[in-house]
Amino acid sequence: MGICDGRVVVITGAARGLGRAHALAFAAEGAKVVVNDLGVERDGSEGTSDAAQEVVDEIVAAGGEAVANAADVADWDQAQAMIQQAVDTFGGLDTLVLNAGFLKDRMLAGMSEAEWDSVTRVHLKGHFAPARHAIEFWREQAKSGAPVDARVVNTSSGAGLAGSIGQGNYATAKAGIALLTIQQAAEWGRYGVLANAVAPDARTRMTAGIFYEAEAPEGWDPKGPENVSPLVCWLGSDACDVTGRVFEVTGGQLNVCDGWQKGPVESVGERMMSAAEAGELAHRSIDGTQAPAPVYGAG
Repeated sequence: MGICDGRVVVITGAARGLGRAHALAFAAEGAKVVVNDLGVERDGSEGTSDAAQEVVDEIVAAGGEAVANAADVADWDQAQAMIQQAVDTFGGLDTLVLNAGFLKDRMLAGMSEAEWDSVTRVHLKGHFAPARHAIEFWREQAKSGAPVDARVVNTSSGAGLAGSIGQGNYATAKAGIALLTIQQAAEWGRYGVLANAVAPDARTRMTAGIFYEAEAPEGWDPKGPENVSPLVCWLGSDACDVTGRVFEVTGGQLNVCDGWQKGPVESVGERMMSAAEAGELAHRSIDGTQAPAPVYGAG
């Protein structure tokens, strides 16, 4: 028996990289897994349609239970059908792990409308749409008096927490996902749902050649995606007792991340400030707080 024994888990973008590692880890912990992947390449172009089935076959061969799903997670109706597939196949839904995404990197000054729209769509709407249909299922359960002990695990990024040069579309979407997590936690706790997010640092198809070499070192790879999955499994289990949190995680270590915090309030009193005074107050407030984390790739 594992930490997720008997739980029904939907994982998006689960054919490769982090998603595949999560699917294998949840199955090893006793979960029944819906392996979702549209099968696209790293840039969102057409790929292999049987990518999800390959992971399912691996899980089944190891004695686990899994089923493939090829939904476009940012398509409203397909996302709904994916959630319904979990319910129809395994009798319910306990955990939703949202991981699907791709990159179209470019400096903001040269980014096209299509590059912006496609990346924010798959990451941000691709988190909202499946979660919206999942909460509909869980809310109806709660209203009927059935016990709900559900979990949502979102995937943000260090880029979303600090910014990343050349990835403005991706970073913006990932920042939105961090806030979406806080919003979900605040609104959905009443229905028995805990929502958290991870900002993983791992060597995957998306990061190879950008932040890391494509080839992993021999032996244990501290940046291997499998090192992120234990935290995701815990966050997706009924052992998880936290909500509304974002965790950075990599190679055997993790840390919780704070969101926006209010700095010191500076005032001119009960009168209208001048523009020059506004600048003075801004500097005084900045001086009284912690400097922001540096943007990845800056300087």
